[in-house]
Amino acid sequence: MQQSQIFIYRAANSIFSKIGRTASEEVILQIISSKCMPILMYGLEALPLRKNQLNSLDFVTNRLFMKLFRITDIRIISLCQELFNFELPSVQLERRCKKFVNKFSALCSI
Repeated sequence: MQQSQIFIYRAANSIFSKIGRTASEEVILQIISSKCMPILMYGLEALPLRKNQLNSLDFVTNRLFMKLFRITDIRIISLCQELFNFELPSVQLERRCKKFVNKFSALCSI
């Protein structure tokens, strides 16, 4: 899992270096959501993750927001995530795990 965190930092830094501050925050977040988050989330719905591992995934996203908005207050970061409708990986993963289990149980019942 640490490998995926390294890859998402690389991908996000690549995005920041290419577009810098010329694009709006909404555009940058959309690019991160569509290009970087799949790197972080790949295959995790099939794994049982502990709470500290989920927190580690959320930490990566929080750090990206801190870098983008140049803010370190986690309350403000949480508000920004809510305003931009950006789900934390732990929330996404919970939804994806339910979907995975439903598909898996449907296959097993055939």
